[in-house]
Amino acid sequence: MFPISKNKHFLIIGISVSMLIWGMSWPSAKVLSHYGKPLEIAFLRFIFTFITLLVILQFLKVKLSIQKTGLPSLLFAAALIAVYSMLFFTGIEKGMPGAGGVLVTTMTPIISYLLALIIKKRKPSILETVGLTIGFIAGCILLSVWNHADLILQSGNLFFILSTFVWAVLSRVTALSFQHGSPLAFSLWMYFLCILILAFFIDFSSIQRIINSGDTRFWLNMLFNGMLNTGVATTFFFFATSKIGAEKTSSFIYIVPFAAAISSFVAIGEVIQWNTVAGGALGILAVWVINKKSAAAGRAVRS
Repeated sequence: MFPISKNKHFLIIGISVSMLIWGMSWPSAKVLSHYGKPLEIAFLRFIFTFITLLVILQFLKVKLSIQKTGLPSLLFAAALIAVYSMLFFTGIEKGMPGAGGVLVTTMTPIISYLLALIIKKRKPSILETVGLTIGFIAGCILLSVWNHADLILQSGNLFFILSTFVWAVLSRVTALSFQHGSPLAFSLWMYFLCILILAFFIDFSSIQRIINSGDTRFWLNMLFNGMLNTGVATTFFFFATSKIGAEKTSSFIYIVPFAAAISSFVAIGEVIQWNTVAGGALGILAVWVINKKSAAAGRAVRS
């Protein structure tokens, strides 16, 4: 396990960087959706993810075993991330990546918090309520709901909405992974089991076709999504949930839409609109408010 994992500043910086990477993954995932079906792309991505994480854990000398009591949670988490991936890539393929992406990043923290409140049977603090409200407003501004309200819930984007609920539950499961051993080892085997689950539903001849026909553009995006985005950024997100809680960690997702807009501007010269700047700023403010320690609290909430 990371020797500096107890340092909250390290966790905050790591989560923030992970969210920046997530933001860049949206246009990359759209590119991959043109090369194969959602299931096939997800299967290949997790193979790269598993290899990447295995190398990282070997380098860090992290113990790879987990307790037998964690096997049910591990299998459940693997099934959830498999379902999430299928919904994610299907949404990318059929929906509006921009609107759908913002929809997911706006709803996920809210759903994660509501789920935590229900499980813990507690009411949200004033700061949490204010932060979530600011985040919701940020999402509305980013989406330009006054112009695109009729497009947000079109059929393709419904996959994004479903993926949000799946991710919220997945975050709760990974938040408790520390009970079964290293959270990083838990993530490693979760990806491995996810690969096995997806293997029952894919056509391997199609996988072979994708590999044979893949060009440089495909492989660069696959490496980015499989190794950096999922292998590093998503794994760090799961690691952080085991340290500061799923609801606190999920609040950082508000950074993703702004990061996506900035990366699109840098990569393809896409014009940044005023609502992107305003909504992005409010999203970052929401993260700060939700994670701000009040004098009375004195500690982070643990899932």
